[in-house]
Amino acid sequence: MNYFKKPSWQLNEKDITPKELFEKRRTFIKLGAASLVTSSAIVEALAKENIPAANLKYIKDSNKDNLELNTYEQITSYNNFYEFTTSKERVKHMAHTLDTNGWKITIDGLVDKEIEVDFDDLIKKFTLHERIYRFRCVEGWSMVVPWIGIKLSDFIKYVNPSSKAKYIRFETLFDDDMFPDQANMIFPAIEYPYVEGLRMDEAMNDLAILAVGLYGTSMPKQNGAPIRLIVPWKYGFKSIKSIAKISFVEKEPLNTWQKSNPKEYGFYANVNPNVDHPRWSQKTERVLGKFFKQKTLMFNGYEKEVAHLYKGMDLTKHY
Repeated sequence: MNYFKKPSWQLNEKDITPKELFEKRRTFIKLGAASLVTSSAIVEALAKENIPAANLKYIKDSNKDNLELNTYEQITSYNNFYEFTTSKERVKHMAHTLDTNGWKITIDGLVDKEIEVDFDDLIKKFTLHERIYRFRCVEGWSMVVPWIGIKLSDFIKYVNPSSKAKYIRFETLFDDDMFPDQANMIFPAIEYPYVEGLRMDEAMNDLAILAVGLYGTSMPKQNGAPIRLIVPWKYGFKSIKSIAKISFVEKEPLNTWQKSNPKEYGFYANVNPNVDHPRWSQKTERVLGKFFKQKTLMFNGYEKEVAHLYKGMDLTKHY
């Protein structure tokens, strides 16, 4: 008898997978390879859905929530990535300048020794997990994405920072050959490189991941290749893309949008339908591919998992 209780954030595979692909996966599982997803039948099915062939091995995620997964095309065709352009639809056509070969990540701050690690070597040290999450943009649109990544808590334990580290700071690569608009400054309100941060207890929460792919394949360039942060209970701008530096620090980092406009963007950026953006409501959202809006959930539907992190805080002030 299996006494394992699924976390509440997991989704039932049949609820989030196209029916024909679900049946192919069920057949594959019966053949005895349930733990890792690598199958020619699945690759063929994915190809029919215009999804690149799977190249990642990961632990499959399934759960009880009845969410409809957005298509690969939707997820990769509507993106905010101002380092390329302010047009969400054009990002996928401009991201070819991003070269992720030989990608390095600097780890510094309150650690024993500053190091530079190779991305390919780094991910080999960890088990990859699929996490099917709601993704809510502060602009009022959303999608459901099957991310694949490393638990951020596993990464932190591996680095073993000093107990003095109260926050973790992330920084996008600064390279205006790869990211043309870092030099062109078409959107001058943004200072590069892009910076984000989390409180250490937020970073250690089981929901937070360093995503390296989606739909079984490596992270598309327009979605933040090769590695990005995913914090599903926060607005999308917290989930920094193309990470090149991770620092463990004692003081709260000043994130990019907070620095740009502190009246509109705070450090926490928790999804909260009760706290409107100064220029629009956050009570509802438009799911990509849907006509009608739906109600936005507190903490994007992950209240049970994260509400305790903010106990006693005034979320109208700490937004």
